[in-house]
Amino acid sequence: MSQINRRGALKTLTAAIITASIAAVSTTAVAQSKDPIKVGVLHSLSGTMAISETVLKDVALMAIEEINAKGGVMGRMLEPVVVDPASNWPLFAEKARQLISQDKVAVTFGCWTSVSRKSVLPVFEELNSLLFYPVQYEGEELSKNVFYTGAAPNQQAIPAVEYLMSKDGGSAKRWMLLGTDYVYPRTTNKILRSFLKSKGVAEADIMEEYTPFGHSDYQTIIAKIKKFAAEGKKTAVVSTINGDSNVPFYKELGNQGLKATDVPVVAFSVGEEELRGVDTKPLVGHLAAWNYFMSLKNPTNAEFTKKWADYAKKKGIAGHKDKPLTNDPMEATYIGIYMWKQAVEKAKSTDTDKVIAAMAGQTFKAPGGFTSTMDMKNHHLHKPVFIGEIKADGQFNVVWKTSGPVRANPWSPFIAGNDKKKDVPEGKSM
Repeated sequence: MSQINRRGALKTLTAAIITASIAAVSTTAVAQSKDPIKVGVLHSLSGTMAISETVLKDVALMAIEEINAKGGVMGRMLEPVVVDPASNWPLFAEKARQLISQDKVAVTFGCWTSVSRKSVLPVFEELNSLLFYPVQYEGEELSKNVFYTGAAPNQQAIPAVEYLMSKDGGSAKRWMLLGTDYVYPRTTNKILRSFLKSKGVAEADIMEEYTPFGHSDYQTIIAKIKKFAAEGKKTAVVSTINGDSNVPFYKELGNQGLKATDVPVVAFSVGEEELRGVDTKPLVGHLAAWNYFMSLKNPTNAEFTKKWADYAKKKGIAGHKDKPLTNDPMEATYIGIYMWKQAVEKAKSTDTDKVIAAMAGQTFKAPGGFTSTMDMKNHHLHKPVFIGEIKADGQFNVVWKTSGPVRANPWSPFIAGNDKKKDVPEGKSM
């Protein structure tokens, strides 16, 4: 064979190899593009927080099923990876690492208590992954790797106390700050104590009391509340009790006949789900401050509650298949998943930093009746605030609300030095 012919044959062979390689790469890329996107669901399904958190796992799975039924995200199905950290705070960090490093999830939806979020935070920052956190919290944190779809103190705790101080709320003058003993209640109460003092409330008119997770004997506590309230000034209780402790607390409140007209209790962690197992007739008039209630009347909420009722029945979800309930953290979970989907589609990628950039300004028509907006800077939702009275059927009647969504303030002005802190997470490019 001549040299020229050999060269021609070699060129032809080389071209064929290149063409085949390109085709193989293209085929692989297409195959990869159709691989499912793994999504972490990190909630306590056992232990003291299971009463609150299990339903967040279920609503996350409902949203994922809805999204998949409509073609997924960028043509890819979502594959949930559900883990149970069992109300064990170090185990949350362990499970978070497993989700990110081993299961290769693109995002995680999870946690309820601030102690569980604090446990996982270093993991998400180290591995540069995303957590969507759906529950009210104490503020005093701003991470590039977290989107806070619950409420900061100025979107829940402060408005609730302001309401109780007002004439409509009963003009409270003395305050019992009662909570479960961990970071959220203690920090929130530090903020509230400073706020109350700025309004002229004396030190002697503020009392703090804490109980451990899973605490069940509230006889002594309620006796203390009664004694504190019997000293002549209108008294209110601000409750940051969390998890399954809500059930014995509210049962004892009813047993001892502490009526809302005498000493109103406003809670930030009791909702429709926690009241399910309690006789609520003696509790009528006691309050909860949230950013959503199941009882809100609007077309979006009617659609949301029906979706949930149908899903709960189809899946045979305990309690909900017969008596479906929705609540605030469920709504926040649902909003978060859809906003993440929108951000991925905008970014055309599940890459953490690209999704973070695309999350700024995302909007979603929320079941609360307003359009929720993700802040351009501080990773918090602009949310409406509702204060509701407990009704005899365990639902809430809204007695006060903001005129529209409120911008979150993660750094409370009632903690010294916060005016120097940035409204943008460290490491986030703007």
